[in-house]
Amino acid sequence: MVHLYFYPVGDEHYLLVAVVALALLGLLAIGPGASRVDRRRRWILAALRGASILAVLFVMLRPTLVYTTKTPLAASVLVLLDLTRSMTVPDEVNGQTRYEAMQQTLNDSRDAVKKLSERFNVKAYGFDRVVRPLEVSDGKIALPATPEGRETAIGQSLDTVLRQEAGERILGVFLLSDGAQRALPPNDLLPQQAANQMRSRGEPLWTLRVGLSKGLGQARDLAVKQLMANDQVFVNNEMTIRGRVRIDGFANKPVSVRLLFETSPDKLVPVAIQEITAKQDSEEVPFEFQYAPDQPGEHKLTVEVMEQPGELVATNNRVSTFVNVLKGGLRVLYLDCFPPRVEQNFLRRALDASPDIHVDSFLINPQHKAETRPSDLAERLKPGQYEVYILGDLDSTAFEPDELKDLSTAVSRGAGLIMLGGFHSFSPGGYAETPLAEVLPVATNRLQRQPFDSPPRTDAHIGGPVRMVPTKISQGHFTVLLSRDLEKNRALWAALPPLEGANKFGELKGLASVLAESEKKEPLLVAHPYDRGRVMAFAGDSTWRWQMQGHATEYKRFWRQVVLWLARKDQSQEGNVWIELPERQFQRGRRVEFSVGVMAPTGELVNDGTGEAILILPDGSQEKVELAQIRGQLGGSIRETSQTGDYTLETTVSQAGAVLGTARARFVVIEQDLELDNASADAGVMESLAAMTGGKSLAPEELPQALEQLGVQGESLVETSEVKQNLWDTWPLLLTLVGLLGLEWYLRKRWGLV
Repeated sequence: MVHLYFYPVGDEHYLLVAVVALALLGLLAIGPGASRVDRRRRWILAALRGASILAVLFVMLRPTLVYTTKTPLAASVLVLLDLTRSMTVPDEVNGQTRYEAMQQTLNDSRDAVKKLSERFNVKAYGFDRVVRPLEVSDGKIALPATPEGRETAIGQSLDTVLRQEAGERILGVFLLSDGAQRALPPNDLLPQQAANQMRSRGEPLWTLRVGLSKGLGQARDLAVKQLMANDQVFVNNEMTIRGRVRIDGFANKPVSVRLLFETSPDKLVPVAIQEITAKQDSEEVPFEFQYAPDQPGEHKLTVEVMEQPGELVATNNRVSTFVNVLKGGLRVLYLDCFPPRVEQNFLRRALDASPDIHVDSFLINPQHKAETRPSDLAERLKPGQYEVYILGDLDSTAFEPDELKDLSTAVSRGAGLIMLGGFHSFSPGGYAETPLAEVLPVATNRLQRQPFDSPPRTDAHIGGPVRMVPTKISQGHFTVLLSRDLEKNRALWAALPPLEGANKFGELKGLASVLAESEKKEPLLVAHPYDRGRVMAFAGDSTWRWQMQGHATEYKRFWRQVVLWLARKDQSQEGNVWIELPERQFQRGRRVEFSVGVMAPTGELVNDGTGEAILILPDGSQEKVELAQIRGQLGGSIRETSQTGDYTLETTVSQAGAVLGTARARFVVIEQDLELDNASADAGVMESLAAMTGGKSLAPEELPQALEQLGVQGESLVETSEVKQNLWDTWPLLLTLVGLLGLEWYLRKRWGLV
């Protein structure tokens, strides 16, 4: 296209040109008179001068030819198609699968794609965990026969395509999917992050969702969604297994849930079964089992919901974990008053922190025994039930006479017993007239009986603060040894906060030893043997202050060593080693991090141990796993779990060349179908992605029209170029002007006019 433009000298209103034109036209009137030259010659001279004036005015107008060229710009339209297994769910109109609905949408849009391809570069990509290009020919996008992808990485796929097309102009992006991202690391980039990139680059995203958001539609599926069980339990102790089952397509129909337990290597046996019923689709129904394992060791535990006809996928019907069944762990019965004291809470948690000590704790109100006593208390106090008994501030009336007789018999046969200080323990608790009077290492006095709801007796208690100090003859005793270094041990005891008060002990028994006393030499911790058992009397009830004021390590060690001494475990040189896993069930391919805990026989955590670990894979092959100190604790990492099945991790830990112990832990790797385990579509994600980028969320039938509109919008995508040709600043015009002026001068001279 060609246009002629004028750029007059002076201003765009031609004022200067007009003034000059008038002035120059006036020159036409100035010429030789009629007496000097004939009429023909005057016309010749006037014509030459007029031509010169026109040339000057032409130059002042500065005419320019402008050649305008418009070139269509290249641009791409991207189409991303979901090729994952969730697209096989038949929840579209007339029982179509999502994939069939997407294929139908693309077929209906074939003419629009073909027309758009004539002007723009239409590129199609299929995606699951990765992105792959698809052929586009004659408006048809070549799709695979069935979608087989096992992960939907929407964010990662968008990001990958945008990187590949970084140097191209993007007219728009169309995303056809059910909208639900189901991807594992490192492919779990959030779709919103990719949408933010598109927004900053001005590239709109149109989303087309297929599938229903409310559930699996016509699909039917049962899935164990949650399993909770104790990591460890003692032999013959009842454990509780809880969880939830999501039920789709089987509303108001009973389904069976089984508990399977590993009774021998690789042999799972059903040990319990129950029926559950969902009242509506997609409901998560809870289940609960009780089971008491009778064999020590690490056992696999599986909860399975029985497969039903027509289920979409069965791999999510069972979930497994592992339980460590302990044998020979110290069983401790701790009885205290109700409401609970501060000491009771801290002491119970301190002992529970030791993996080899199991505490059963009960709170009893002696004035309301019927409501607070455990129904099987009499059985628990019989010989052989527990290795150690702890009696807190519990009045003797909480027991029946035969129960305390059984307890004294249990101690005589080797059990340990400790009574703690309180307003209703020892003499104030009425134990002077019970079978325990003979068992305790301190004498009791029936005259010091403390009535309920009366002020504490001053003759039976020591007012605080009371600092607890090991006696000189007992500084090396196992129970008061907070450090192997005796100087450091004395310093640790000196740093502990004093007790708030204590019981005042009477006369000591003949074989009793005072292990700790007050600064006034008042006995605080007394021990003696009773037949085959060991017994302690502790006057305090406020050692919890040690932990509250920054001495948690000393607090736990003291009480652990008290229990070990009472159970005659103080000479054991065997440490404790255990493996900590974040969970016991992993997806295939996941990285598994673990740590190794190490505890010395004294109860101290070992921070300078070394070790080695072996991983036994499901196929029986073995791999060495490196262990390293990470923030003061041994740990390691299993980089890849490519096989499905049970893995076994074994480790041995040493310190200064001495073996502290070994540990073994198992975990299971499963091939979970992420796509079909919860195949609900997610309309919210698709709508939000479109809104973030300035695009639009469309129904599938709107795709052809959207493609046509995009093509119309793209017509304005052109590059305009202009070429200017100057008509006044040229040498022919200059020669013409000079020629006209020269010819006029020549004729005037020849005709004698100059």
